Amino acid sequence: MLFIKDLVPTASNSVNTRFIVLNKYNMGKDTGPQRTCLALVADETAAVNFQLWGSECDAIQAGDIIRLHNGIFSYHRGKLVLRAGKKGKIEKVGEFTMLFVESPNMSEMAAPAVVKAIRDP
Repeated sequence: MLFIKDLVPTASNSVNTRFIVLNKYNMGKDTGPQRTCLALVADETAAVNFQLWGSECDAIQAGDIIRLHNGIFSYHRGKLVLRAGKKGKIEKVGEFTMLFVESPNMSEMAAPAVVKAIRDP
């Protein structure tokens, strides 16, 4: 299982991690047939935006501890975003009791800064 700070952008479903949902932003926009929303999530090493699709937007709440299986960490609209994708799976494994940090926020870093942070922790 990877820590958020160790994630590297990839288009493959290879991310297995665990995090707590800090805040959820109900964007209310429809992307094709499904609604999308973003959640700020974190573990003990970093934070990142997590993209939710369809019924996930209603099922996931702030304080939920989530285990992501076979997720994707990639760029969406120029920002790094973690998501389950079609082949990934999210599983609620607890509530409220998890150590986390809000900084660095991987979604707010420009691409060169992410590479530097990965190379020089």
